Amino acid sequence: MTKRLASVTTEDYRQLAEKRLPTFLYDYIAGGANDEITMAANIADFRKLCIKQHVMRDVSSVDTSTVLSGQASSMPLALAPVGMAGMMARRGEVQGARGAAQVDVPFTCSTVGICSVEEIKSATNRPFWFQLYMLRNRDVVLSILARAKAAGCETLVFTVDLAVPGMRHRDRRNAMEAGGLAILSQIAARPRWAVDVGLRGRPHSLGNLTEVVKDTNSLNGYKTFIEEQFDATVTWKDIAWLRSVWHGKLIIKGVLQEDDALQARDAGADGVVVSNHGGRQLDSVASSIAKLPAVVSAVGDQVEVYMDGGVRSGIDVVKAVALGARGVLIGRPWIWALAAKKEAGLTDLLCTFQKEISVAMALIGVNKIDQLHGELIDKS
Repeated sequence: MTKRLASVTTEDYRQLAEKRLPTFLYDYIAGGANDEITMAANIADFRKLCIKQHVMRDVSSVDTSTVLSGQASSMPLALAPVGMAGMMARRGEVQGARGAAQVDVPFTCSTVGICSVEEIKSATNRPFWFQLYMLRNRDVVLSILARAKAAGCETLVFTVDLAVPGMRHRDRRNAMEAGGLAILSQIAARPRWAVDVGLRGRPHSLGNLTEVVKDTNSLNGYKTFIEEQFDATVTWKDIAWLRSVWHGKLIIKGVLQEDDALQARDAGADGVVVSNHGGRQLDSVASSIAKLPAVVSAVGDQVEVYMDGGVRSGIDVVKAVALGARGVLIGRPWIWALAAKKEAGLTDLLCTFQKEISVAMALIGVNKIDQLHGELIDKS
């Protein structure tokens, strides 16, 4: 019998998650929009960047810690919001929040998470970030914000790049939209998931949206909610309204262009996330890492700039921070680790990220996160 090797990297956990998740759920996470050109570019453009190595420096006190949106963090990394994380692992949002707390990095709860903000608070008793989509019913938005605040959320991450859902062909191929026998056959092929998550992980309702999602126990109910409640009329004026009712930190997620970053600043945002939604929305737009320097240049020190998309290692984190990011958000890596080996897998992967950051900093010749800068990226 061949001995199974330990999972260490993001790719290790991706492969194991693919074996353990029903195909429609794996592809929901792993897939992108249309031909997945942007999704591939997010990773490829990181690999094109080279770091300058400097030797014979005193690097005996490397410290990866920083502050993200006013919250101390062991490294410049936060867990991005992942919709329906509780379908990838039993009560996945709770496990994700606990794993993030163990490694001391921020966790972001999605509007469309399975676990409610109250459940996460009860399980962790630690502040976390909350991600919001603007809904047509503003009273529901106010109710959600009140619940998030009561749960201890001080940072609101507002996603602006989902006026309409992207064309995700993998979901259509897997009959995710139709459900029925195609979905049941995929679940039957993953009995471990069926028992641990499908049965023991109930309820599978969207915990933060039970007051607006009528059919709370099916994928069709989730799809109908998106079609009926996501608001395609939202403009920067609505962000100004949001700023007037939310008095904590406000981060705008989904910015790629400098003018949009400036609009976010003018609307009262404390930060922006340079993001193309992991390549899941508009295909053939530029990678996030390619757009990061221009956004940083546009807003300077006026707002905190984060990025997501294509981050697969601590080396990628170092590259992004050197190019001006306050920190990065990771989505697929953390949910793959959770799907593969639960909370223990997540904490293991995050520790690997932190060690990779620390080693890279030492070999670059710096001791502090704020010593990373653009001149450390080889532009030759």
